[in-house]
Amino acid sequence: MKKIPCIVLLYITALMSCNKTLDIDSSRVVGEKNMWNKLEDARAGILGVYALTRAALSDNDGHWLYGDVRTGEFISPNRQDLKALASNQLNASYPTIDALSDWTRFYAIVNAANIFLERIGDVKAADKRYTDNYLKVDVAQVRFLRAFTYFYMVRIWGDVPFVTASHDGKFENQPRENSNKILVWAQQEMLKAATDLPFVYSGNDVQQPGNYYNEDATRWGGALATKNSAYAVLAHLAAWQGNYADVATYTKFVEDNYGKSGINYQSTEDLTKSNGFFFNKNTSQMFGFDSDWGHIDGSVAGHLEELTLAEPVVNKKVPDIYIPKDTILKIFDQPKDERFSIDTLGQPRSERYFTNINGKYPIFSKIKVIQGGVSDPTFRYFTSALIFTRLEDIVLLRAEALAVLGDLTGAENEVTVVMTRRGITEIDFSQDIIDLIFKERHRELLGEGHRWYDLIRYNKIKQNNPVFLKLINSQGIYWPVSRKLISQNTLLTQNTFWK
Repeated sequence: MKKIPCIVLLYITALMSCNKTLDIDSSRVVGEKNMWNKLEDARAGILGVYALTRAALSDNDGHWLYGDVRTGEFISPNRQDLKALASNQLNASYPTIDALSDWTRFYAIVNAANIFLERIGDVKAADKRYTDNYLKVDVAQVRFLRAFTYFYMVRIWGDVPFVTASHDGKFENQPRENSNKILVWAQQEMLKAATDLPFVYSGNDVQQPGNYYNEDATRWGGALATKNSAYAVLAHLAAWQGNYADVATYTKFVEDNYGKSGINYQSTEDLTKSNGFFFNKNTSQMFGFDSDWGHIDGSVAGHLEELTLAEPVVNKKVPDIYIPKDTILKIFDQPKDERFSIDTLGQPRSERYFTNINGKYPIFSKIKVIQGGVSDPTFRYFTSALIFTRLEDIVLLRAEALAVLGDLTGAENEVTVVMTRRGITEIDFSQDIIDLIFKERHRELLGEGHRWYDLIRYNKIKQNNPVFLKLINSQGIYWPVSRKLISQNTLLTQNTFWK
């Protein structure tokens, strides 16, 4: 990114401008004299909201710890905090768990988005280069990111404070708002944003003609939210609500239009190679946040690889987390699965998803973007993209919706699309279709932050696991609210399960 200094500045100052609910002193995002006067300020502002979102999701590896490690399938050989997390001991006193219980970083996104929406009109009034089309497309992106952030928080904590205005950067403490109300608002916001979002940037889209901020399509492909991004996240939001008719509608839109955004299915090889799907940014990353090696944008932390990789992939003796061999064999039980399967002698046919399968610690190596896509084990500097959703995810989500709605043939057709692309040609449709779909989601999306939320939806649909249903009904599926935040804001209440 050419505006990295501006984005970093925006990130730091936005973290300083969250409301008193977060116990952070209030101040404006970037000085008034230096911001909201010209087109370049608008660009810096919108890229800053994207940067804040990526930072919030990757902080303390949160996206993967929330979505993958909490299920207990990934276990840790030596980190007590991750052992506590995997066993649902979320009140344990460890810095990582304390940090993950704190929603401050997400309200930094909300605050930056609120200020952007309140001040972007100043840029329009001051700089004639900032056209009506810029304004419409930029506002749509920020509204979408703000709504996405609230959806993301609701999945973690349930009820959360609801703030949609900056109030000049000075907010009073607020109680938690009902999560259903927030999700209804988020859905409406995303639908409004989807109306104005283009399918592609700098690609002669009727809703965004010309070069967006004077850069061509290669700069923006996979980096910004598109119309398909909005409908894909809407599908996830509707599934979380159990509104499967809406899920079917939104996923159908994506299936009918994904090509307009340059999105496509991924081969197993491209999904798992070091310079493939998760490398840098590409248009098939339907909605995610890239780390561009070409712009020296990467880190040793905040990537899944930090947790999962070890020898022989990188020079680290023991991974922070791994999946035991017996668990792997239970998940990947299809004999021709290109992602992972074993032959009659117990040897792996490929090492795409796992390396060192017969060692003490099988290495989850599906995602392994080291520097610029190299395979040198001496480096531990990672640049993989954090992907919230991709086409295969949406197809399987549509299969889930059709199955719940009773269209079993349609559901079978959808799941077949993904499974056959992974080499599985003999599919057993005699089993329960919901079971089949969620098993395939488990295999296909492993390590992408979906599993915990999938388990919640699965158990809500099946209604046959008393232990998990009790967890759902007692709010145990959510994280506890940070003790620090509750001590600072007497209006906040703890989730029932964690009192």
